[in-house]
Amino acid sequence: MQEQKIPYKIYLQENEIPKQWYNMRADMKNKPAPLLNPGTLKPMTAEELAPVFCEELVAQELNNTDAYIDIPEEIQNFYKMYRPSPLIRAYFLEKALDTPAKIYYKFEGNNTSGSHKLNSAIAQAYYAKKQGLKGVTTETGAGQWGTALSMACSYFGLDCKVFMVKVSYEQKPFRREVMRTYGASVTPSPSETTQIGKKILAEHPGTTGSLGCAISEAVEVAVGSEGYRYVLGSVLNQVLLHQSVIGLETKAALDKYGIKPDMIIGCAGGGSNLGGLIAPFMGEKLRGEADYRIIAVEPASCPSFTRGKYAYDFCDTGMVCPLAKMYTLGSSFIPSANHAGGLRYHGMSSTLSQLYHDGFMEAVSVEQTSVFEAAEQFARVEGILPAPESSHAIRVAINEALKCKETGEEKTIVFGLTGTGYFDMVAYEKFHDGLMTDQIPTDEELEKSLSALPNVPEN
Repeated sequence: MQEQKIPYKIYLQENEIPKQWYNMRADMKNKPAPLLNPGTLKPMTAEELAPVFCEELVAQELNNTDAYIDIPEEIQNFYKMYRPSPLIRAYFLEKALDTPAKIYYKFEGNNTSGSHKLNSAIAQAYYAKKQGLKGVTTETGAGQWGTALSMACSYFGLDCKVFMVKVSYEQKPFRREVMRTYGASVTPSPSETTQIGKKILAEHPGTTGSLGCAISEAVEVAVGSEGYRYVLGSVLNQVLLHQSVIGLETKAALDKYGIKPDMIIGCAGGGSNLGGLIAPFMGEKLRGEADYRIIAVEPASCPSFTRGKYAYDFCDTGMVCPLAKMYTLGSSFIPSANHAGGLRYHGMSSTLSQLYHDGFMEAVSVEQTSVFEAAEQFARVEGILPAPESSHAIRVAINEALKCKETGEEKTIVFGLTGTGYFDMVAYEKFHDGLMTDQIPTDEELEKSLSALPNVPEN
């Protein structure tokens, strides 16, 4: 394949947008451990999940057997507003690094919400509307998920109640205002509007909040409000399923030019972007058809893969949600308020946790000052201001490209650029003003939160 024949941007045609989502669990020999009822410690049934989630989403959450699930036509039509998204060859970054590596990134920021989150938001809103619901509740950290869900709910005429992690609510007012523009109500979490919020505030006065807190509040409101259900932007199996459109498009674009990546790199918070990006490549790996080096990148401030424990834990701080077996820092863990790079969830997707535990992927943690250094370097040569979350993947992609410079290896690197950082300028300002520091939890702090893990007997 001649180098010059590979364009700067590789676009698929509209008719090449995936018509089915890919379910990695169908090809996993060791299935993710089931969600458990915290009261009985038995696997959650569809009937038990139905009061919290939409019926069709419950079915997707529990589906471990169907490799491909049809995307409804109405969702396909919505995808055409911003998909297919481009796969971009980072020629300018390669030149700046003077590396023989070939670097590609899948850019998911070319929609109004500014990130990949819309891929699942529109699906979850569609199923809520199909079920005849009035609205949905959710949590959001950095704000990408809340923004995407607000946009999707507006499209379908659904009410949207968002609980936003308090530190992000205060640091990112413009993200909040986009949600309100689309008709959502946005409440800083923890709040005085729920019983769980009041309890958390009483126990932790002045807390800056966490995704675990916001999840608890959103679930409480959903369960207590007729005609509402709770939806989630990451972690769950159904979300990774919807996000598989990212990886399916990426692989199709690479296949057009006969390109086989050596490594696929994604940022990892709860798992939505990473799981979506790697899905078809992991499928080939699970089936023994091909091999890839798959790298999850997480913040050193919230290192669930690299310093967490693989165990059953609550998905939320209020301990009202089901138990999930995952790499976790403990549901009471709250990242430092100085942590500005997103990816703040205390645990990791059960699907990705199982794959990591079985050795199908690796994980590294990076400090936030080095993440923002990589973001700035990328922005200056590639012309896109990246979201802080995405910049974790950029950091490691640059690191791996520099290793290729040292060894002379011409490896092909693919990473996920989950979205843009134009609503994250407070974080960029702190970095530029020298006010950003690297807050890494101590072993003692992690031991404290991990000591409160629920006692779930091993089978």
